[in-house]
Amino acid sequence: MTTLFLTGATGYIGGSVALRLAEAGHRVRGLVRSAEAAAFLDARGMEPVLGSLDDTALLTREARCSDGVVHTASADHTASVHALIAGLAGSSKPLIHTSGASVVGDDARGQPSFGPVFDEDTPFAVDPRKQARRDIDLCVLAAATQGVRSAVICPSLVYGVGHGFKRNSVQIPFLVANARAQGEVQIVGQGLNVWSNVHLDDLVALYLLVLDQAPPGAFYFAENGEASFGDLGAAIATRLGLPGVVSLDPVVAAERWGVPRACFSLGSNSRVRAVRARRELGWAPRHRAVTDWVRDEMPVESPPSSPT
Repeated sequence: MTTLFLTGATGYIGGSVALRLAEAGHRVRGLVRSAEAAAFLDARGMEPVLGSLDDTALLTREARCSDGVVHTASADHTASVHALIAGLAGSSKPLIHTSGASVVGDDARGQPSFGPVFDEDTPFAVDPRKQARRDIDLCVLAAATQGVRSAVICPSLVYGVGHGFKRNSVQIPFLVANARAQGEVQIVGQGLNVWSNVHLDDLVALYLLVLDQAPPGAFYFAENGEASFGDLGAAIATRLGLPGVVSLDPVVAAERWGVPRACFSLGSNSRVRAVRARRELGWAPRHRAVTDWVRDEMPVESPPSSPT
């Protein structure tokens, strides 16, 4: 049995990875911030570690005492990455860091992309507002020179229902919740912008492959298809029984939802191909198109009962 330390153990990605690792027979020690989250892990046979990403001494100690680390709590927290690397330096143990494909996102505001489709060998074009995230990725990859079997997984838009404490991802659930509140599906601009996507279960399978097989300093995109936000919006409207899709002026969207969400999560293009994971690890994602999942499988809550 190997002992793995996992940050974000009750998050959407991390919670699902943690459960799969436990099912595979690993001893999982998961970083949590609350008694409720600790009880959730404990009830599922995992060991909670109370703390936060700012507890750098704790992170270093847990990394040093583990057989490997899976870091899913944040793509943008520099101090935690340095602390984990310090705990693993010279050990040849794995460190898997979770990035995100908005790192190659543009500022298209709902317009189509005229730039490259990125794979692991394509030179990156990084918006200055995302350079800090890319710098963290590079720091993790460089840890290979310090005796760490480091790897970065960079998911595209992730969909599917989480298996852990947190059930929902970021992009599609936000559009759904906003549509329920507004009575219409709203997207940024014309919705011609395209994101690659990956089902959560396929992404979890990639984590296990990377943990077992990835060489030091490896970077992997995670995707299995792509869709425009206009098509995603139309699929959401069909699933919710709402009348079509409404385009928001990008400036209005940024005022309502904030610049990071409007410009990077929902208004950008992020087109990637997971060439290396398929070629090097034999990763074979199984799930079908995200628009099919939204139309046919996405959970739809029952509307509240009318007052009597």
